[in-house]
Amino acid sequence: MPVITNSDAQGVVLQELELLRTRIIANMRTAGAVASGRTIASLRVVPTDGGAALVTTGRMPFGVLETGRRGGRVPQGFTQIIREWMAAKGIHAQRNGSQSQERADSSMAWAISRKIAREGTSLFRRGGRDTIYSQEIPKTIAAIDAKIGVLFDAYVDESIKLNNNEVGR
Repeated sequence: MPVITNSDAQGVVLQELELLRTRIIANMRTAGAVASGRTIASLRVVPTDGGAALVTTGRMPFGVLETGRRGGRVPQGFTQIIREWMAAKGIHAQRNGSQSQERADSSMAWAISRKIAREGTSLFRRGGRDTIYSQEIPKTIAAIDAKIGVLFDAYVDESIKLNNNEVGR
């Protein structure tokens, strides 16, 4: 019976996680969950000792892409964060009289940040969604299982036999 090596298994996992990353990015774009592109840029597939991992580097909790953000404490400078989001999305406030566009946009960002702090994002208030990554993870697990499941079982069995032989020495 063929035995899979760690590098073979890691290669399969790396490949499937890269496909998962690609599907998540496509889902984010389809859902309109991309503003600046920094979250997409933060998604990385990295090798680990035991295989590989899909990680986000230096970005907000990734889960809010599906759950939204609940109301409550907000980070310092949240109004500026909202202002940057508005700029990335091309959202502008209606100007009031001689008010500058910058002033109108700043006022709108403040109002949005207060609403989110009080009630959470509209996605959160609607109950979230499961279309960014939740539906994709089982597909990835199934694909990995289909590709290396039987061989991996044989590898684990062989490893256990080797470890048992070493214990008896």
